[in-house]
Amino acid sequence: MSILRAVCILGPTGSGKTEAALGLSRHMPVTVINYDSRQLYADFPIVTAQPEPHEQELCPHRLFGFLPTCEPMSAARFAELARVEMQQARDAGRVPVLVGGTGLYVKALEHGLADIPPVSPDVRQWVLERMAREGPNVLHEDLAQADPQTAARLHPNDTQRIARALEVYLGTGRTLTDWFHEQKRGHTGVALCKVGVSTTLGELEPRLRHRIGQMLERGALDEVRRAWKHTPDREAPGYSGIGCAELLAHILGEADFESTCDLWYRNTRSYAKRQLTWFAKEPDVRWMRVEGFDRLPGMVQEFMDTRK
Repeated sequence: MSILRAVCILGPTGSGKTEAALGLSRHMPVTVINYDSRQLYADFPIVTAQPEPHEQELCPHRLFGFLPTCEPMSAARFAELARVEMQQARDAGRVPVLVGGTGLYVKALEHGLADIPPVSPDVRQWVLERMAREGPNVLHEDLAQADPQTAARLHPNDTQRIARALEVYLGTGRTLTDWFHEQKRGHTGVALCKVGVSTTLGELEPRLRHRIGQMLERGALDEVRRAWKHTPDREAPGYSGIGCAELLAHILGEADFESTCDLWYRNTRSYAKRQLTWFAKEPDVRWMRVEGFDRLPGMVQEFMDTRK
């Protein structure tokens, strides 16, 4: 099997991953491929911080803003889509550069997924009925008791993934964390040069506050209003992302604007903290500060030229 090589830029939200990828595009032909589960959704380019149009004009961008709000995305499906985009980039003589923040997507692409046995439809239905009756926050608390590691990486409003984690636990007697630890490694034919943007939570905090302010100025609230007009379904997967969930609650009259913005920031900060923890455990990452990214083109070229 020939090895499909790509660069993967890791780091928490707001750390400068997009800037690093665009900087690399000035030195070599690249195709930027999204691996952020929220930036897949077409209705939320502002709230999910998708690259702006003038940034996307600098080089090809793939897997951004194509998914309807009502449609879910699995890690397995993402891996399939990403492999296609990576191969097309290589066929065009370009370097595939994965940029995003969903660590599970990287694992699925690089190592494959665990062979989790099918879960009984009765178990799934029971979980979904509880979700509809009691809400995602209650089930997130249950998940935190059964599988704290999975719960820690999921937003309490992420109904799709919370339900999946609970149905796996109830249906197999083992947690998603246990299953992922058993997944087979090294058989996907994908090799990643993983580069991490080194930062701290303290450095991120003012950037996150500022970015939320910019999103609001650019029309984030109206963006969610338009999405709700076309997809008035609270359980639609696209609304589960941070920012979307908080703004939708405000639109539906459940929270005032000031508390909405405060909750959006606090949830974003918590997410960034979870990402820092997740990516710190990722093996074979070359961590560097933003000011050191001038070394990136040489590292990438050396990696892409490797024949092994």
